[in-house]
Amino acid sequence: MLKEYKSVQEIVGPLMIVEGVEGIKYEELVEIQTQTGEKRRGRVLEIDGDRAMIQLFEGSAGINLKDTTVRFLGKPLELGVSEDMIGRVFDGLGNPIDKGPKIIPEKRVDINGSPINPVSRDYPSEFIQTGISTIDGLNTLVRGQKLPIFSGSGLPHNNVAAQIARQAKVLGDDAKFAVVFGAMGITFEEAQFFIDDFTKTGAIDRAVLFINLANDPAIERISTPRMALTCAEYLAFEKGMHVLVILTDLTNYAEALREVSAARKEVPGRRGYPGYLYTDLSQIYERAGKIKGKPGSITQIPILTMPEDDITHPIPDLTGYITEGQIILSRELYKSGIQPPIFVIPSLSRLKDKGIGKGKTREDHADTMNQIYAAYASGREARELAVILGDSALSDADKAFAKFAENFDREYVSQGYETNRNIEETLNLGWKLLKVIPRTELKRIRTEYIDKYLNDKD
Repeated sequence: MLKEYKSVQEIVGPLMIVEGVEGIKYEELVEIQTQTGEKRRGRVLEIDGDRAMIQLFEGSAGINLKDTTVRFLGKPLELGVSEDMIGRVFDGLGNPIDKGPKIIPEKRVDINGSPINPVSRDYPSEFIQTGISTIDGLNTLVRGQKLPIFSGSGLPHNNVAAQIARQAKVLGDDAKFAVVFGAMGITFEEAQFFIDDFTKTGAIDRAVLFINLANDPAIERISTPRMALTCAEYLAFEKGMHVLVILTDLTNYAEALREVSAARKEVPGRRGYPGYLYTDLSQIYERAGKIKGKPGSITQIPILTMPEDDITHPIPDLTGYITEGQIILSRELYKSGIQPPIFVIPSLSRLKDKGIGKGKTREDHADTMNQIYAAYASGREARELAVILGDSALSDADKAFAKFAENFDREYVSQGYETNRNIEETLNLGWKLLKVIPRTELKRIRTEYIDKYLNDKD
């Protein structure tokens, strides 16, 4: 029999203090019955002697201290998992919101998960094709990697996320592929965009969506990514599927953390965020990976909007320390009409070398990638020099690099949100663009690859 308490002492924002409790545990699920008979849920956030601090999921509006009953359920917040979740849409607490039938769970799992033992982790090495040239060709995504997208307010990160969710696949592998999509604090229009896009293109047939809207309680946002990752872990490590987890927007998640931290009167860290922001983000990001002896994997693409486009802001800054690189969207490219506006120079995939080459993509991939990076950087420098000194100050080689940079932005980067290029098309396009550069300047590509792939007669 679960013991009931009527000793609510204080409510501050999304937090409730209950006194005289005994035998409860951290992260335990709580049921609150208000004076009107309405039931709300929460979890134990802190225990101090016989006092418990409870975080309310649905907010505290309309709760009467005197007539509220609190029950501790003796278990953490759980998600009922089943393969039937694929193709369905849930709210941030795992309840179906797509008018479909209730899920009959195979089992119930604690959403906080268990950390993967570092010894049992398998090194990421298989190439994932997203169909986006700037990622596949230059910042290759590898199965089991965590590769965030750093965006800015108003930039089309939602279009990029939907494109990756539609197009991503593991080459040469018969294992089933699934996408788990977790959205935090997005608007109704954004949520409808994803649902409509996934439904129209058929991507919903292999996707599970967890959506927390901007008008949902901010506290629910803290649970949403954990719900998504719990579902992903079940599909990957128990059902042997390759799972791509896309989380947007981590900035809204961090804002919810800050709100709870302020209500607890904790000493704030940088920009008012809690001092444990790094630890908390790592608990989300480190749930990606591969486990030795298990066929499945979790690959993560978290998306975050940088406040004021500031890459030194605590959220992107700490994310960069935990994850293996970043894809950066550029406002300058966006204003130039380039879609998607991925800026390749500051973008980075630290594991790209592990997922490319003969037998994975193609033998010339690494060399052409290095040459394209160098040529694009030289071309941008030449364009900036021409603005200051005029075209007459440029050498013939500089003019060739400037021409390459212009063509690269227009043809390689700006492929639109509907084009799905395979890796062969991306590599061949790179060779086509490199033809404008004198052969003597192709110093980063082995001669045998130049002879084999660069057709000078075209």
